[in-house]
Amino acid sequence: MTSTDILNQCAHVAQWLWQRQWAERNGGNMVALLPADADTEYRQLPPLSSPTPIGLSVPHLIGRHLYCKGSGCRMRDLARAPMDYGSIIRILPDGEHYIIVASRPILPTSELASHLAIHNYLVASHSPHQATLHTHPHHLIALSHRLPSLDSLSDQLLSMMPETRLFVPRGIGIVPYLEPGSVALAQQTLAQLHHHDIVLWSQHGVLAVGPDMEEAFDTIDIMEKSARILLLSQSR
Repeated sequence: MTSTDILNQCAHVAQWLWQRQWAERNGGNMVALLPADADTEYRQLPPLSSPTPIGLSVPHLIGRHLYCKGSGCRMRDLARAPMDYGSIIRILPDGEHYIIVASRPILPTSELASHLAIHNYLVASHSPHQATLHTHPHHLIALSHRLPSLDSLSDQLLSMMPETRLFVPRGIGIVPYLEPGSVALAQQTLAQLHHHDIVLWSQHGVLAVGPDMEEAFDTIDIMEKSARILLLSQSR
């Protein structure tokens, strides 16, 4: 998949998120690791920003380029013009700072620390996953407010329909409410991703990983349907 393919796919997924009402105002974010062979192209680009601290170290991403939704940008706008409402960043040699190299100098998502920590882990573990997606699906968030049921929530969701166990066999990890954009949220999410491909941020939303952005979306879509079925079954 080329960098252009990845950007087009991010635009498609942004539109789907908006249509499902999972991305109110500027809610949600996405980060895609660009192919290593694309780094040569972007390495020639001059910086559009000063070095910005990430807040943690990502040594396995040094020199790599990632597409990031812009902070404060709306998914419905990104769907029309991904490079006007997102940017491509380069991780600097210290592994602790980034610069923007394209297109406009829009600051990346406020959840960048979580996304980069995850991408760093995925590269280090030779994972095929190269996309991270965060959004706000209604029924999964609603379930996270039912604190007594959280311990068994993953098993309950897996049991709702065969497709969930087939396509999301590792279930869903759960992180208690933490400040959005915090390093603590990044660390706890990363711990859950050792065992799951989707993590519920309690009272906030979910984050999923996938080999590409569409696969990450599909994981959330399946798990959200299971959450809806679970809530319907409990309302009888």
